[in-house]
Amino acid sequence: MRIGIAITRASALQPSWTTTHLIVALLNAGHVVRVVESWDFEVNAAGRLLARAHAFDGPLSEVAVCAQLHAHGAKRVFVEVQKFDALLLRINPMDSAVLAFAQRAALTGVCVLNDPFVLPMVSHKSFLATLHGVPMPETLVTRSRNAIQHFSANCSSGVVIKPARASGGRGVVFVPKPHPRAVEKAMDRAAVYGDGYLVVQEYLPEAVDGEKRLLWVGGRVLGGYRRMRAPGEFRHNLKQGARPEACDLSDSDRAIERALQPYLETAGVWFAGLDVIGGKLIEVNALNPGGSAFIEQTSGQSVGPQIVQSLEEEIARHQNLSRDMDEGDSPMGWVKASKRIASDNV
Repeated sequence: MRIGIAITRASALQPSWTTTHLIVALLNAGHVVRVVESWDFEVNAAGRLLARAHAFDGPLSEVAVCAQLHAHGAKRVFVEVQKFDALLLRINPMDSAVLAFAQRAALTGVCVLNDPFVLPMVSHKSFLATLHGVPMPETLVTRSRNAIQHFSANCSSGVVIKPARASGGRGVVFVPKPHPRAVEKAMDRAAVYGDGYLVVQEYLPEAVDGEKRLLWVGGRVLGGYRRMRAPGEFRHNLKQGARPEACDLSDSDRAIERALQPYLETAGVWFAGLDVIGGKLIEVNALNPGGSAFIEQTSGQSVGPQIVQSLEEEIARHQNLSRDMDEGDSPMGWVKASKRIASDNV
């Protein structure tokens, strides 16, 4: 199969990143990969969606893939996006132009993952707060500073304040004693990032034991690892110095998986990272989630082939749905039909 992967920029890719790990797993399985940077889409005079891509056609190591991308050493090809069997979105932060091109690709029948029509909603941290029956800390999403002060005053163990659209731990602040002045300063720091909306969550004391990153692929959790925060740091992000450790999947992890499954399947989320502390889900990462390489590193479990198999199944399901369309159906009708079928399965 021909798999397109949309990334932010080739020079940033690292061997330990999940995008690189995914490219290598696809190549090892015999697929061809076309890596498209965010500025390399194009609509020609005939209205066709094209892309300039870095072409990978045979097995390579993670180090070799990154070396070729960094040096622009991979063969460059001009491809018609409609001919991809799938287009995987690995863009963070979200790029509105790439999202528009991905939506156009989906309307032509390409299997685009995660669903570009729902991704803006799912990737906003307010998504988690709307899910009923999913174990999570007390959460508020708002721009109202008065509402945040009132919420924080009722959280005796402290609060975590973070931007509703950001990643990597940027703008995340822990307020151990929610005094109004401390909360105000935390809001100021968090508001520098994102769209102005803030997420406020009760602090979970179990955070001292680390934070799990669970890898959601194709409707289930494939595995996970624990992130232990660096000394003097409360954030568990690897970019903030946390270290990966092995962990087992607990009964509470599986309970989260079951509770979350209908929501993510309906939203067309094939690939996500779930962040869990003390048996509670604190974030759903759907834009460019990582974790596969660290799961293999800490557990010895081979998840790359499982991800590829899941993708192959998702593409087959998508193609079967396309064949079931009447000849008179419009591309938008196909999108609506797929959403309806997913919704009926909840």
